[in-house]
Amino acid sequence: MANTPEAGANDYRFRLRDGLLGAQMLFVAFGSLVLVPLLTGLDPNVALFTAGLGTLVFQVVTRGRVPVFLGSSFAFIAPILYGVETWGIPGTLCGLIAAGLVYIALSLVIRWRGVGVVTRLLPPIVTGPVIMVIGLVLAPVAVNLATGHNGDGSVVRVAEPLALVAAGVSLAVTVAVSLLGRGFLSLVPILCGVLAGYLVSLPLGLVDLAAIAEAPWFAAPEFVAPSWNGQAVLYMIPVAIAPAIEHFGDIIAIRSVTGRDYLKDPGVDRTMLGDGLATSLAGFMGGPPNTTYSEVTGAVTLTRAFNPALMTWAAGFAIAFAFVGKLGALLASIPTPVMGGIIVLLFGAIVVVGMNSLMRSGEDLTEPRNLAVVGLVLITGIGGLSFSAGDFTLEGIALAGVLGVVLNLVLPQTRRGD
Repeated sequence: MANTPEAGANDYRFRLRDGLLGAQMLFVAFGSLVLVPLLTGLDPNVALFTAGLGTLVFQVVTRGRVPVFLGSSFAFIAPILYGVETWGIPGTLCGLIAAGLVYIALSLVIRWRGVGVVTRLLPPIVTGPVIMVIGLVLAPVAVNLATGHNGDGSVVRVAEPLALVAAGVSLAVTVAVSLLGRGFLSLVPILCGVLAGYLVSLPLGLVDLAAIAEAPWFAAPEFVAPSWNGQAVLYMIPVAIAPAIEHFGDIIAIRSVTGRDYLKDPGVDRTMLGDGLATSLAGFMGGPPNTTYSEVTGAVTLTRAFNPALMTWAAGFAIAFAFVGKLGALLASIPTPVMGGIIVLLFGAIVVVGMNSLMRSGEDLTEPRNLAVVGLVLITGIGGLSFSAGDFTLEGIALAGVLGVVLNLVLPQTRRGD
């Protein structure tokens, strides 16, 4: 029966349906996926390629059992911006590879001692303020980009009145769609905001269409090799702690959607390992770190399409689109203020995520121990305090993260009833 024409036709229809669903999953992730490289100076076509390849690696490690798609991590936007300004792209990539190794190390610890040891070492009282610092430390960068300047504000790229129009439209539409969007539209607010900002920028003369016309249809992504930079490694390792912990939340979220306990099968140690390998692999090629995408989890919830094989289709489409030269040129033509309008919201959202983590922990933040940990992490990170010993330097987010871990370990717990 399986070899009859009817069976073959049904099999073809199933493959066509799965392909279309996979393409839809990529479309949902697309706006966020390419936003990170566009904001940080990396190649969006490389990001597409490494997201697709990273998703395939994740599927191999997790035995193809978890319906998630891996894409560019928002948590690294601010650190990458700082890294590119300080050490250039190759040096920053070295730090991003190290971030992936942190995930891998945590996966080994989880396999050895269980999830509890990580949550005890990195409770919300540490990860919450570190996440907040990530969003706050480069808030001026968001404002500079939205007002038409470069990241540090030293160069004017677009006249401020025009920049504010483009940034304002992209920000307003993103917020409006996130609040009012229904169904599939509610999953792509960032994509809607970027599209609206781009359309407004066209009559303002902010878009160079000639570059798109001149770009070839087919071109290899501009891969970039990393170069060793110890300072970038030390900077990125603490940054990686917070998104690694958030990985648990993502896996729990997809578990609640499908009803399958991925913490046990294939195990959170395997999902963390897959995420880490994908992130380090992206760093070797010039792409941003990868993370499990909540947008795609939302699409899985909406469509009730729980088959992990759909993510194989999405990954395949991402890799194929990476070789479309005109797509890269189109993405590169998006004006800086449009991206700036989006990043203002994203950096604020990161801060709120950190605040929410602290609030949900139920800890009394005025209690002396908690006050010391949270207060010192915030002031150290936002104030840009640095510590140097010879060639060794820790500053900003990196120092704040290390300080939070150390304080949590050495400060005595408050005795109940004191």
